[in-house]
Amino acid sequence: MNIRFGRLGFWLALLFVMQSGALAETQIKPFVRGSYQQIVAAHSGKPFIVGMWSVNCTYCGAELAMLKKLVAKYPKLDLVLISTDTPQEEKVITATLAKYSLHKAEAWVFADSYAERLRFEIDKEWYGELPRTYLFAADRSSKGVSGNLEQHELESWVRQQYGPR
Repeated sequence: MNIRFGRLGFWLALLFVMQSGALAETQIKPFVRGSYQQIVAAHSGKPFIVGMWSVNCTYCGAELAMLKKLVAKYPKLDLVLISTDTPQEEKVITATLAKYSLHKAEAWVFADSYAERLRFEIDKEWYGELPRTYLFAADRSSKGVSGNLEQHELESWVRQQYGPR
């Protein structure tokens, strides 16, 4: 009987560790003043995509589905997703990322009650329309696009950055 309990305890502990690891992958960082510069600096010198989205955005689901396909096809591509929601919506944000298999993407959520200040820090020309995507090339040039992108446009950009797959 002690052996069974020992095995059961082992499997329960293993399950707990595995779940803890999965939760660690979906850690959402607070996006505050200075976070954007931190993100850009951390990814400097390599291509990456920053996707601005919200759980309440009608078109963001299609964008997240497209990004899911893109990172599956190009696993070296760094993807940063910034939710313009609030930290109180973290469970919904985490569930949405899991739904689109984007739980491994670097995830942030607006954590300043003055969202306009955060948007201005990201891009002085961005007024909050979603989805909003920023494509950062290895040479540090970037391009911001509002609205849904086409899969072939994103793939073309990735191929320019990495060469043929």
